[in-house]
Amino acid sequence: MILSGSASQTLAARLADELGESLGATTTKRFPDDELHVTVTEPIDERAIIVASTVSSDAHIELLQLQDAARQAGADEVVTVLPYMGYARQDQTFEPGDIISTRAAARAISTGTDRVLTVTPHEKNVASFFDVPTTVIDGAPRLADPLPADLTDPLFLSTDAAAAPLATSARDAYGAGDSDHLTDATDGERPAPTEETIAGRDVIVVDDIVGTGSTMSGAVAVVADGDAERIFATCVHPVFATGALSKIARVGAESIYGTDTLERVISDVSVASTIADAL
Repeated sequence: MILSGSASQTLAARLADELGESLGATTTKRFPDDELHVTVTEPIDERAIIVASTVSSDAHIELLQLQDAARQAGADEVVTVLPYMGYARQDQTFEPGDIISTRAAARAISTGTDRVLTVTPHEKNVASFFDVPTTVIDGAPRLADPLPADLTDPLFLSTDAAAAPLATSARDAYGAGDSDHLTDATDGERPAPTEETIAGRDVIVVDDIVGTGSTMSGAVAVVADGDAERIFATCVHPVFATGALSKIARVGAESIYGTDTLERVISDVSVASTIADAL
């Protein structure tokens, strides 16, 4: 049975369809003191798969309650799918007294589950913070799904070196073109591809997360100034704070899309089949 967190209902339904599993009935209510209360309203035989993007502190609490409710309803195995894991970027310390919030969140989630799957965390070492077996799933290949079949000499270009494997994954899934990443900006020098040229090519800009849109819009602007033919802005996790979409569109992106790890207006690509394969 699939149980959905409030922030992952579309993906949970798609995953249930992919796996041929039922979508469990749950209720979530909020008390006057702002506490959450989650109920699973039907019995569970064998495995429960909880799909919950922890986009807020409330979503974290809801997930912990769903895990406990699944056990109470009879599940003998609980699998937790984190399409998007909140706090995943707080994975190291910088000042005395800093904590690793990723580790704290992972330990809490581990107490109520037998296994964790998470999609394209910002840092792969996130998996090491869990106390149960954890699988990292690459969502980047799905970014190739909506691309036109007739791209002109396509270049899959990540916003920086850290995201380069995502551009390569998307290129491999598309089955044609080159991949590269932008260099860091230096004094007097704008970012540029390390090897490939841009002019006259269709360029697919790839990143794992788009938050404010500043990094992605900066990359798209570089590509537009390089005389690209068409520009597609893509990401696995479309956080998209207020104004991010228009910021990217203004600098020349023809299409902007992300996956359904987060439910946004541009979540045109589903990772349900990828998660189903991993399960």
